[in-house]
Amino acid sequence: MKPAPSTTPSSVVDLSERELVARIQSRLAPSPDWLVVGIGDDAAVLEPERNKLEVITVDALVEGVHFDRRFTPPAAIGHRALAVNLSDLAAMGAEPRWALLSLALPPALPCADFDGMIDGLAALARRHRVHVVGGNLTRSPGPLMLDITAAGSVKRRQVLQRGGARPGDLVFVTGAIGAAAAGLQLLSSDPSASDSCVSRYLQPEPRVREGLLIGRNRAATACMDLSDGLADGLHRIAEASGVGMTIDADLLPLDQAARAWFDAHGGDAIGHALTGGDDYELVFTARPNRVGRLKALRLHGSVPFTKIGVCTETRNVTLRNGNVDAPISHGYKHFH
Repeated sequence: MKPAPSTTPSSVVDLSERELVARIQSRLAPSPDWLVVGIGDDAAVLEPERNKLEVITVDALVEGVHFDRRFTPPAAIGHRALAVNLSDLAAMGAEPRWALLSLALPPALPCADFDGMIDGLAALARRHRVHVVGGNLTRSPGPLMLDITAAGSVKRRQVLQRGGARPGDLVFVTGAIGAAAAGLQLLSSDPSASDSCVSRYLQPEPRVREGLLIGRNRAATACMDLSDGLADGLHRIAEASGVGMTIDADLLPLDQAARAWFDAHGGDAIGHALTGGDDYELVFTARPNRVGRLKALRLHGSVPFTKIGVCTETRNVTLRNGNVDAPISHGYKHFH
């Protein structure tokens, strides 16, 4: 006698859109009072926060461009998809509030991978009190794609922007840089690798708390996140503000495990740390007479921040190594 066919779905093609949505809903936190109409209707209805501005951002992650499923676990894919949006909100000084999730799914995607992605996203959302209020599901004839729109709120006088730095402002960066770039290289050579750099790549921590504190104490003149690398952040702030920057190589807070990896494999640790993305730290500028306000970041137990340079009147963005100044490349480019 032949065994009865299994009723357990193996891939997303075996499920209806309603069933996939139900699997998402079952993993999300309960709806807050300000969500008047949530998942299940044609659109979400939200009650705005009183006396605050709304900050909105959108980012897409595409398989083969932003992640490789050969060495990126499903939970890490979901985590990273939301983290890049939270990092943008952090750079604006905004407190995350809600998100819309749009998924383009290859029919053969295993249900276990689908569930894992949502679990990873939902876990990060719960930590930052972000509520998924709706979204969209569609079939993809090609790669897996996750597209998230996220929003947060901020008081008008606490909004952080890229433009605003002036000559003489000091340049700071939170945390350490280079670990994610090292982690990606390590995974590319050994998909089963596991160390601190791999963890930083797979599950980057957006600096939401730090962005809120920087915005609230009004010490920063400009700010940006480092999803595309420190070099990219420096150039974008410089261009938006109409200034140059001189960065001291000796002051860069390179992750020690990353430095060891690059040194052991003949790589330029400083170069990789500058141009490698996915660190999700914040780079910001501040007037020298307001640096004292930044002590609040340390008092509230946030990650360390390091002075790495100064803004200049010339429009050049350079790295000072000893007595030699050299141009800093623009880093990662999406269409090259």
